[in-house]
Amino acid sequence: MGGTGVNALVPYDFQGGEKEMVFSSLVFLCIFLPVVFVLYTLLPGIHTKNFLLLIASLVFYAYGEPVYVLLLLGVSLLNYLAARLIASGSRKKAKLAVVVILNLGILCLFKYTGFLVESLNQFTGISVRVPQIELPIGISFYIFQALSYVIDVYREEEPPQKNFASLLLYISFFPQLIAGPIVKYRDIASEILDRKQTPDDVAAGIRRFTAGLGKKVLIANQMGTLTTAMFATTDENGVIGTWVGIIAYTFQIYFDFSGYSDM
Repeated sequence: MGGTGVNALVPYDFQGGEKEMVFSSLVFLCIFLPVVFVLYTLLPGIHTKNFLLLIASLVFYAYGEPVYVLLLLGVSLLNYLAARLIASGSRKKAKLAVVVILNLGILCLFKYTGFLVESLNQFTGISVRVPQIELPIGISFYIFQALSYVIDVYREEEPPQKNFASLLLYISFFPQLIAGPIVKYRDIASEILDRKQTPDDVAAGIRRFTAGLGKKVLIANQMGTLTTAMFATTDENGVIGTWVGIIAYTFQIYFDFSGYSDM
């Protein structure tokens, strides 16, 4: 899903792709984020706020992947039921192994089916049609996030979540849904139903978000433009030009990830 040339080496979520609502897009900055923030601030009660965040997260994902919202819901339901099953009986290790295999099987189905079929055709000489399976945005992040929850329950570090909506909010929470980072369930389990919003925290969040936006737009995107231009003419660059391209690509990758992490 990543395009061509050097940019194909960058994970799709970090390229400012056309499909998903990336944090540096005008739709996110001027519509989605302000609306969600204002509504979140005005709505009373933690349950109402959580409902808003859940709906906003599903809308955020559906903006780029309307069909694959069903896959996100299915993965969340699978791990919700699996954690309840692991916590309620014996043979926990065997149950955990089955859940891990199912989750990784879903991930491999979407990420590696085409590669495996191509390899099979190459090594055997047969001509099996290579399936064109589109990779769902953020699938690696939310599958490993769901597994983090199940593993925490298996280790008895957290009790199984009885409310499916609360677990779905953890897995689908839009700030980390398509670009990470993966957040362990035990690190935020207590905040799902008990958290506070203060002016100081809001101000600190705005400053952090703005710094990340600057890294992404002012540095990473500009380095990406330079990288694309330099590697499009590799035969004409010479040693110095090639090193400029390599250094620009390094800055692009670093500030993409750093900027998105801040945001």
